[in-house]
Amino acid sequence: MGSAAIQGALWDKGSEDWAAIQEQTGNAGYQYGLSFLKLDSSTKVLDVGCGSGLFLKLASQSDAIVTGIDASPNLVEQARKRNPKATLQVGEMERLPFADCTFDVVCGFNSIQYAASAINALNEVKRVLKDKGRFLAMIWGNKEDCEAATYLKAVGSLLPTPPPGAPGPFALSENRRLEALMEEGGFAIIESGDIRSVWEYPDINTALKGLMSAGPVARAIGHVGFEKTLETIAAAVKPYEQSNGHVVYQNKFRIVTATVDKS
Repeated sequence: MGSAAIQGALWDKGSEDWAAIQEQTGNAGYQYGLSFLKLDSSTKVLDVGCGSGLFLKLASQSDAIVTGIDASPNLVEQARKRNPKATLQVGEMERLPFADCTFDVVCGFNSIQYAASAINALNEVKRVLKDKGRFLAMIWGNKEDCEAATYLKAVGSLLPTPPPGAPGPFALSENRRLEALMEEGGFAIIESGDIRSVWEYPDINTALKGLMSAGPVARAIGHVGFEKTLETIAAAVKPYEQSNGHVVYQNKFRIVTATVDKS
């Protein structure tokens, strides 16, 4: 079984708040990706784990030919509202429903670490990339560089103890784990580095709506109930409330870019 069977249902539950609030927290990575990739009207782009389609919307502004896939039907519906001309599918990142050598570019923004098997997901990325195609993956930076790790820790405290090796937000962040898996899978790393990502919400209620739209929170609610989950996350968020009422987290995302040689 891949990741879609579990993750799709979890990320369905907060899809509207994710689209309206939380997906924008990836903007620093999206803008970095657009600058690096230099898309044009001849570029076929696949976003694996496309969420509610914000990156696809930005990519389409370069006239790129955009395709997205996500495990969550509700997130794909949100993406369709943003990108009525895009090709969008509900599906499994470990079994991509596309022919070999289809895309010039594949992106995965905070998605690959949620695969049941990251190496299976990476093998699928490699399969659908054209020769000399480019892959861009964004994951969390190290925990100590991410203030939002405190929120993630609070969510984790509400969940059953995961089995060893279970996927999660930081599963590929430490000790160059993502880069090692990519090299093992036949990718040639172009560059790897961290970028600053500031999450700023206008007030604590907006912050809670955004943060509670993520899939792991839906799992926490299912395990301990809504009120306990809200209380725990609100307590974790409170230290990041500023004097003007805004909530601000200072984070880092890691972006790894690579290519494949199929000759």
